[in-house]
Amino acid sequence: MPAITELPPLDWTGEPGSAEYDDASGTLVLRSRAGVDWINYAHGGGQHAATALTFAEPDGDFMFSARVRVEGDRSTFDAAVLALWSDPDHWAKLCFEYSPHHQGMVVSVVTDGLSDDCNSTVVVDPDVHLRISRRDRAYAFHSSRDGITWDFVRYFALATGTGPMRVGFLAQCPTGAGCTAVFDGIRLDATTLADLRSGV
Repeated sequence: MPAITELPPLDWTGEPGSAEYDDASGTLVLRSRAGVDWINYAHGGGQHAATALTFAEPDGDFMFSARVRVEGDRSTFDAAVLALWSDPDHWAKLCFEYSPHHQGMVVSVVTDGLSDDCNSTVVVDPDVHLRISRRDRAYAFHSSRDGITWDFVRYFALATGTGPMRVGFLAQCPTGAGCTAVFDGIRLDATTLADLRSGV
């Protein structure tokens, strides 16, 4: 199990996955199996074979961010993800995902029983910065090209399910043979997000 100095102890939400952390560069690499995803389809049914590397949600407000990318050739819906997870019916994810139109996109999914799935910004660069913030009892998702100027993705409440809320990293590959998700610039700050829309 990798240890990341900036974060509390890490553990998997499901079966142990493949993770490597290089302390010198501050880079985390997750390798997904083939056919793994988190989704609770709006028409019913779901898939929860993916496993996330997570830490216990901090007390109070926080901001958790990383620069993310997926290495190599990409298949539809594969993604590097920042995630919230309580149980299979209460979770959310902010993804750098590969669309059916062969574009990188910021995609978010919030699940309270069923999933609310929303496409956001098209990403032309090979990487993007993602951030999860909690303010009071609600969460905000933002993305950024440079980690300085942030674009609002969504703001939502998420009930805790059968387990405590956890926060962390996910690699998903629902249609391909597996993918390698890379995270660096990892930060966890006990900071209150001041403005939802501007992201500062």
